[in-house]
Amino acid sequence: MKSLVLYPYPMELDGVSIQGAMLHRGLVENGVESLECDREADFEKEWVYKSFKPDVSIGIGYWGDTPTIIENPMHHGVTPVPWLNADGWVANYHDVLNDLPLIMVTSHWVKHTYNRDGVSNKNLEVMPIGIDMDEMSPLPKDHQSVQQIRKMLRIKPEQKMILTIGGDTTSKGFQEVLHALGKIDKEFGDWVYVGKSWECRSPYYHYKEELKIMRDLGIRRKVRFLDGPMSRNIMRALLSACDIYAAPSRIDGFGMIQVEAQACGTPVLGIDSMGIKDTVIHNKTGLLAKVGEETKLTEEWAYRWHGFKKKHKIKFDEPKTFAVKADVDDLSKHLHKMLTEDEFRAKLGTQAREHVVKNFEYRHVAKQVENLIQKKLHL
Repeated sequence: MKSLVLYPYPMELDGVSIQGAMLHRGLVENGVESLECDREADFEKEWVYKSFKPDVSIGIGYWGDTPTIIENPMHHGVTPVPWLNADGWVANYHDVLNDLPLIMVTSHWVKHTYNRDGVSNKNLEVMPIGIDMDEMSPLPKDHQSVQQIRKMLRIKPEQKMILTIGGDTTSKGFQEVLHALGKIDKEFGDWVYVGKSWECRSPYYHYKEELKIMRDLGIRRKVRFLDGPMSRNIMRALLSACDIYAAPSRIDGFGMIQVEAQACGTPVLGIDSMGIKDTVIHNKTGLLAKVGEETKLTEEWAYRWHGFKKKHKIKFDEPKTFAVKADVDDLSKHLHKMLTEDEFRAKLGTQAREHVVKNFEYRHVAKQVENLIQKKLHL
């Protein structure tokens, strides 16, 4: 089998880039002929189609990327196999998606979203994202790089560090964790909560909301903010430095950082919904709080870049769940247990590492992809 992997290439630091890069690397190391190319690079893609002659083009993206990762290779006679994420709904390209011999999606929640919104293709298969378990492996708490992280964040050795990372932290459940910490602070107050986002105070209205929550709860001095891009090296140190990775995300199709945290031996506090249900095992590799609130929409904007002639609103026959919020009481109960029971937390971390090494190692995932494509496409 000869494959072309389409994703934001050269690799950036976002999840979609890492997803594509790990797949290509795994295929090559498993002995598959494979090239990689930016999904937007039409001239280069045509050159690869004609010179390399791949059997299949594996495109990383979501339904809105159909023109670049599905229709483009089809136009050049190459079979596309999209590996799709989700952004909460599917607005267009149903006919194209339903005719494909194979679609991969990153979680059972993503599959549910596509099915719910009219993608009825029976060849839609769940395929998790793979990561490098050596690149993301545990560093001991007394390691120099870990100690330096905690020192720079003004975290004392006896304090427990809780961490949340996201493009923005609000969508990852940052506000719900703040409220949960406010509930347990008098019982256990020796903690520091770190929120890491990619842009400073973005979006600003969420940042203002979070400052108000912290002030109202009297916990502002215990919260730290980190902003800007970070390399894989410092991400490993950061995930190893924390005691709990908190990810009760409002919307999450897979949750790559949750997998990376577990790879670093750090237990995860999450929500019993969406993509995290595929990656974190409740009471074994982390704790999952129940859903406290759902955000349902009756209509949504569709744009020209979605493949429509003009911007317009689409009204839904039934309200669609676009996001959830964790139950704060349940979060606070789980947080208190993880913060105060050191042996339990350590056991979760050990089991977390074992779980993700077994199920999400990038060469193992690449082999699953290869086998699935060969089976479905008879290559």
